[in-house]
Amino acid sequence: MDRIDAMKIFIAALDEGSLAGAGRRLGRSPAAVSRAIAFLEAHIGAQLLHRTTRSLRLSEVGEGYAAACRRVLADLEEADLAAAGESAAPRGLLTLTAPVPSGEAALRPVLDAFLDEYPAVSARLHLLDRPVSLIDEGIDVALRIAHLPDSTLIALRLGEVRRVVVAAPAYLATRGVPELPADLAGHRIIALARSGEEAWSFPAGPGAATSRAIGITPRLTVNSVRAAVASAVAGHGIARVFSYHVADEIRAGRLTLLLPDFTPPPLPVHLLTPDGRLPVPKVRAFIDFAVPRLKTWFADRLTDTTPPAANLKLP
Repeated sequence: MDRIDAMKIFIAALDEGSLAGAGRRLGRSPAAVSRAIAFLEAHIGAQLLHRTTRSLRLSEVGEGYAAACRRVLADLEEADLAAAGESAAPRGLLTLTAPVPSGEAALRPVLDAFLDEYPAVSARLHLLDRPVSLIDEGIDVALRIAHLPDSTLIALRLGEVRRVVVAAPAYLATRGVPELPADLAGHRIIALARSGEEAWSFPAGPGAATSRAIGITPRLTVNSVRAAVASAVAGHGIARVFSYHVADEIRAGRLTLLLPDFTPPPLPVHLLTPDGRLPVPKVRAFIDFAVPRLKTWFADRLTDTTPPAANLKLP
């Protein structure tokens, strides 16, 4: 059996989550997929996958081998494209990742439109709220909302977002409007179930010199941004989310921006791609297609949630 072909089958099984899924994607029988993985395991002398009737899980050896396979296959694709020259049309599988909320709201509609424009390209979008190694996990493009560390990745800036505190007018009418971060102690808090939500950090406001962290005791904790926003709109408490999560609700008057003098500095938004992937036609075409559309999307949803510059005091 050809080892490169077996590597492609192995990676397809990981991406699809099953041997049957890999078979459907590649037009192979489940038996042929199983033989390919067995061939690789015999070749390297170690088990790559722990298989059950419902799932596949990489062994410790398999984790490193899968990353190496992705790099080998990417290098082969780049070599083919270099030989074909600029005349190569966008085609093949485009793999993307993004955090769940921004992936659903911002990236997915742009990707749908891109696929309509380029019928020879298919896509796999991984919505994950965890760090992803683009190279080791075979990702072509990633959407990131964070300050980026120095790396070999190519980063294209799309805009910025802010963390904002919001509540429904009906809630504020009965419970009052907090004027200072410390006032949150007397309010019902809707928190997101993720690291760091035991306290909300705020920059220094008027007349203060240092930032502060306000401990919170949530009345409701959820692991979904959409659920937190919906609960806030329904008048059940105060939530803190990214500006793009609630721009439409603020614009429509369903939510009110709170504590504008204490809004933290913005976080940048980027599209990332490994250096060697940018010349690949499907990646280049997506970057050219997506960047202007995503810039417009994030800019539109920052405007109504940005405090006036004169009122914002940064540390």
